[in-house]
Amino acid sequence: MVRVLITGASSGFGAMTAEALARDGHRVFASMRDTGARGDASAARVAQLATEGLAIEAIALDVTDDRSIATAAARIGERADGLDVLIHNAGHMVFGPAEAFMPEQLAHLYDVNVLGTQRVNRAFLPAMRAARDGLVIWIGSSSTRGGTPPFLGPYFAAKAGMDALAQSYALELARFGIETSIVVPGAFSAGTNHFAHAGTPEDAERAEAWWGGPYAGLDHAVLDGLAALEPADADPASVARAISRIVSLPKGGRPFRTHLDPSQDGAEIVNGVADRVRAQLLERIGLADLLHPHP
Repeated sequence: MVRVLITGASSGFGAMTAEALARDGHRVFASMRDTGARGDASAARVAQLATEGLAIEAIALDVTDDRSIATAAARIGERADGLDVLIHNAGHMVFGPAEAFMPEQLAHLYDVNVLGTQRVNRAFLPAMRAARDGLVIWIGSSSTRGGTPPFLGPYFAAKAGMDALAQSYALELARFGIETSIVVPGAFSAGTNHFAHAGTPEDAERAEAWWGGPYAGLDHAVLDGLAALEPADADPASVARAISRIVSLPKGGRPFRTHLDPSQDGAEIVNGVADRVRAQLLERIGLADLLHPHP
């Protein structure tokens, strides 16, 4: 049994992963911004799983709030005396013309998708470094290097920032024995609330220049096009199963990246080249040892 914290576990990939890991016999802290939100349905589902004898519990953790994170860290320390696996899953999406989003909206996206991981890392990595062991899993997006349709620019930019941070952390944690794995889901347009809960531009007047101009109807074309690329049997639970498999693999044998993209938007190809170039540079400067965790 390993001790796992997953952020953003109220729905979607997070909720599926929390349940999958608990059913694998692990101790899971399914964190969510507000355990009383969604009519208590999310926390109630976790409580129901616990009644089955699974070692899972809901915990309040807002990745944009240092105090909330500190409270969660203290509770986890009391309940489980630390973590073995940290999963960065919390995120937020927006949809609309990039220019119509206020700068503050982009700052909030960056706060949730990037700075949130930094806050959580600062709270939990010191103990993992002291233990010289651990696994950090980042839930990325194929949008960072795959095909990038319009009207998702602010979200794509935030996920690209998170991916870049994850790559650097991987190298900086390796000598502490902490392993990194980046999971790269594609655009699952069904089975999660990712698109349904997407934010919209606050500057409606500016957005109208697109919705009523030469790009009229393209918002539906983008969403319909993404949905059309998705095979009928695309299963978002495959992401949870992949994460569960990564956790179960022996240290040093986990993949640096795992792509789960039913639409095949090209991210796996581009990431394969980019990650190979990254590894070659480290080898050229004599730091190839940073590509794998030290026992």
